[in-house]
Amino acid sequence: MNVYDSNRIAAILRQLGYMEASTFRSADLIILNTCHIREKAAEKVFSDLGRIEQIKKERAAEGLDTVIGVCGCVVQAEDEQIAKRAPYVDFATGPLTYHRLPEILAKVARNRGITVIDTEFPAESKFDFLPAGKSQGGCSFLAIQEGCNNFCTYCVVPYTRGIETSRPVEDVLKEARRLVDEGTLEINLLGQNVNSYHGEDASGKERSLAYLLQRLHEIDGLRRIRYTTSYPADVTDELIACHRDLPKLMPYLHLPVQSGSDSILKAMNRRHTAGQYLEIIGKLKAANPRLGFSSDFIVGFPGETDADFEATLNLVRQVGFIQAFSFKYSRRAGTPAALMPGQIEEKVKKERLDILQNLLFSYQLKFNKDSVGKIMPVLFEIKGRHKGQLIGRTPYMQNLHAELDNNNLNRIVSVRVTDATTNSLSGVMEG
Repeated sequence: MNVYDSNRIAAILRQLGYMEASTFRSADLIILNTCHIREKAAEKVFSDLGRIEQIKKERAAEGLDTVIGVCGCVVQAEDEQIAKRAPYVDFATGPLTYHRLPEILAKVARNRGITVIDTEFPAESKFDFLPAGKSQGGCSFLAIQEGCNNFCTYCVVPYTRGIETSRPVEDVLKEARRLVDEGTLEINLLGQNVNSYHGEDASGKERSLAYLLQRLHEIDGLRRIRYTTSYPADVTDELIACHRDLPKLMPYLHLPVQSGSDSILKAMNRRHTAGQYLEIIGKLKAANPRLGFSSDFIVGFPGETDADFEATLNLVRQVGFIQAFSFKYSRRAGTPAALMPGQIEEKVKKERLDILQNLLFSYQLKFNKDSVGKIMPVLFEIKGRHKGQLIGRTPYMQNLHAELDNNNLNRIVSVRVTDATTNSLSGVMEG
């Protein structure tokens, strides 16, 4: 979502006459788009701002003005702290108000020396005011839903992104068609809780993600569809059927579970048990045996016992995730979990994370190794580090690099996989 937001911020600035600078040192305007999910990410913002302040001072000595802005979830959570800790920041705006950048920049010009802060939860949707989305190449992000109503006890999203809102069906389809016309082959639908999508159609009827996927599937020229991030309790039978019936829907699903312990899931305020999660996985596999799953895990949540942690390991063994994202619990101010008793020592969290990641990586490596010898359609998106090398993604979101000329950039190419590591594949063009 932050990549999507950053692209839209850039689009707004281009409309105002800005051009992308090649370095911080040559920029008249520097904006950090921020994340507040984990403490480390939030603190990195202030570290980066310290370096940017020095650039601002150096440019000022040469008679050059520099405007510094901070956007995103850190602003929404810590608006007053930004002005206190980094008074040289000229403006700060939350993730729901960056569409107001033209007026914010005008205020900055009129009020130099004062940090302009906009962290309202506006009544209007930012999507109604953003410039038309542009293709980012062969694969483009498309935000269809924002915010979350689940209030997991560890999570700041409802406080920084607000309650769930969904874009109208026709708005999404219009943007999708435009992206495809500009060369997009794969669209990745985005939302904090994307499968809770409930946008209205042209008649005013609320529609589900399954309905939207079916409509997107009809777009000529669109070759691949993905969506992220999903919430297990919102996986419906209608959505499961899409994974059976829609060939353009890629056979990869990111479905965060967070823990394999029912007591921890309850403390997290997750609306599913481990057994219900496994039942959903079973239904999805029955609908499409080719499906591969990834997930999110938090270790060291307050009160997590050795038995709770072992339950997580058991769930991993039962599913065999092909990819996963795992983290130590990060205490976030303002969330219920931050005040819970039974906070786990950092040493224990690290030990558990190491054990979990070793297990997760073993399944990921096995899946990648099992891909060797297979022929896969790969969408090549970027140039590799070596001359004549391109990097793309398989249907299972595996990174694959191959020796190909640049004519294959933003194209789907049949590739035979020749080698595999935990994090990537290599291959050669087939035929």
